[in-house]
Amino acid sequence: MNAEVARLLERSHTLGSDPRNTNYAGGNASAKGSETDPVTGEPVGLMWVKGSGGDLGTLTEAGLAVLRLDRLRALTGVYPGVEREDEMVAAFDHCAFGKGGAAPSIDTAMHGLVEAAHVDHLHPDSGIAIATAADGEELTRQIFGDRVAWVPWRRPGFQLGMDIAAIASQNPQAIGVILGGHGITAWGETSEECQANALDIIATAERHLAEHGRPDPFGAVVDDTLPEAERRARASALFPLIRGLASTDHPQVGHYTDTPEVLDFLARAEHPRLAALGTSCPDHFLRTKVAPLVVDLPATAPLDETVARLAELHAEYRDAYRSYYERHAGPDSPPMRGADPAIVLVPGVGMFSFGANKQTARVAGEFYVNAINVMRGAEAISAYAPIPESEKFRIEYWTLEEAKLRRMPRPKPLAARVALVTGGGSGIGAATARRLAAEGACVVVADRDVAAAEKIAAELGASALRCEDVAVAVAVDVTSEEQIAAAFQAAVLAFGGVDLIVNNAGLSISKPLAETTAADWDLQHDVMARGSFLVSREAARIMTEQRMGGDIVYISSKNAVFAGPNNVAYGAAKADQAHQVRLLAAELGEHGIRVNGINPDGVVRGSGIFAGGWGAKRAAVYGVQEEKLGEFYAQRTLLKREVLPEHVAAAVFALTGGELTHTTGLHIPVDAGVAAAFLR
Repeated sequence: MNAEVARLLERSHTLGSDPRNTNYAGGNASAKGSETDPVTGEPVGLMWVKGSGGDLGTLTEAGLAVLRLDRLRALTGVYPGVEREDEMVAAFDHCAFGKGGAAPSIDTAMHGLVEAAHVDHLHPDSGIAIATAADGEELTRQIFGDRVAWVPWRRPGFQLGMDIAAIASQNPQAIGVILGGHGITAWGETSEECQANALDIIATAERHLAEHGRPDPFGAVVDDTLPEAERRARASALFPLIRGLASTDHPQVGHYTDTPEVLDFLARAEHPRLAALGTSCPDHFLRTKVAPLVVDLPATAPLDETVARLAELHAEYRDAYRSYYERHAGPDSPPMRGADPAIVLVPGVGMFSFGANKQTARVAGEFYVNAINVMRGAEAISAYAPIPESEKFRIEYWTLEEAKLRRMPRPKPLAARVALVTGGGSGIGAATARRLAAEGACVVVADRDVAAAEKIAAELGASALRCEDVAVAVAVDVTSEEQIAAAFQAAVLAFGGVDLIVNNAGLSISKPLAETTAADWDLQHDVMARGSFLVSREAARIMTEQRMGGDIVYISSKNAVFAGPNNVAYGAAKADQAHQVRLLAAELGEHGIRVNGINPDGVVRGSGIFAGGWGAKRAAVYGVQEEKLGEFYAQRTLLKREVLPEHVAAAVFALTGGELTHTTGLHIPVDAGVAAAFLR
């Protein structure tokens, strides 16, 4: 690895790992140096810069765009002017060195045209507070003197790069600039100097805000914040409804935030005014939309009153967003992408943020916290004055932004769906959790053995930026109404609601009728018949509130149809589950909730039930060795194949992955063909 690249990555990780410096995927950093041109054998000047869509904190060499400096700077000679500056993005491809690495971002000119060897562009809350203050230019002079210059707001692009380069050239004493409405840019001749200059600007701005800012920039406290337990109960009661509203145009996953910054902001008198002004930094409003939906009732208002008001406010928000689009859209504007809010603020309760997946929803919330910090800083020393609405539209519906969105990979079949799998810590449940996560779902792994559930959840989230963006574990005994309610509350607070339930928790007791006790019968039915009923009841309540439809899948058994010996309690409980599928399909269809079942044959390998003694007892019934039980089951099937947990998981996906949208009340055999268990 080139030494300059190594230093650039080290600097990027240092800056990007601290949220005071920049937000996730926000800002960029660059380094200039040289390598040997393989064609001429001569040294050639290069620039390495974070590519489009990357994140400084996790940047790798593959995430860098690599461009020839001579060609990049020669673009100033063919620049057609600000009205056609978007054409320059395509021109960056002609400046690539070798394969060019990652796609160059819109900020490439900012880095390449500044003469300094190293450049950082960041979005620190303290810097944006000054950048969005009504008198930001004068504040910049007061705070920094001639060490930091002011650049009036301009949409990111080639012209902004030329402006910054000219200011840097005309002010050799300057270490950087404040970009009006946007952020900061710093530079240096070494990587260490550049980093020090960026951190100096940030720290100086922070000190000024702390020393000169008003203590109550958001005004007096006018709304009470609910105590934590009440707050979270209220959040879980509201979240499915809010998620359903926010998913009117496109299905969304939710994220809940009740940090002190958010709760304090919502408790203060000025929050409605400031929220209506919207965010300013392009990275912020591209994820949060131009403004949030703000509930105008106290947290102590009756729940039904808040629910009704939310529906009214949502309709008003959609009308206002549509008007915003129509005010600014031109003949060449991309079509409106959706009129639902990305941020919903509920005083006394917190913030609900939404996105196409959990990470996007979480990051949107983090960006709005950044925006709150920016508003606090700007109001503390001046007045918050974000960029004009028309400029926000020019970025939100920028053709370059639209092209970037179109380059994103196609969503997976279960993207934006939230699945809860009971008995998810082992066997069929674990395999199902893995398959649903692989297909894009957020997964709640529910199991009585919470350690097993946590292990599976950690496995599912291992490749994600944060494990909880993919899966969470909850402890639940399905015989307990209280634990089921708590598990669903955890699911709602984690992802906003539930869309897909897999009733898989179970156990099995193999005894002849005469030896089956009432306790055996009760336990078998409590876990499977009663437990799946309780889980389905709670799931249906949430799904009905969401108004997004849903899927409930029962992992029943071929024993629900086939009558085998020494199996009365288990078989009867499975038959109960099988009929629940039919009953609930008939009842819940009007809400768009589909209910289906899967009838596996004995799944021996990886099964917690079989490992817990059931396998030994069934082997004794059939007169085979326990380790040969899977082979025995396979040989009695028409296909002579052993059924594995993954085969059952595949059936769950087949029912819920989007191809069987008109199927409900169905039982799918996954038994390799057991004629006695054919559905009649």
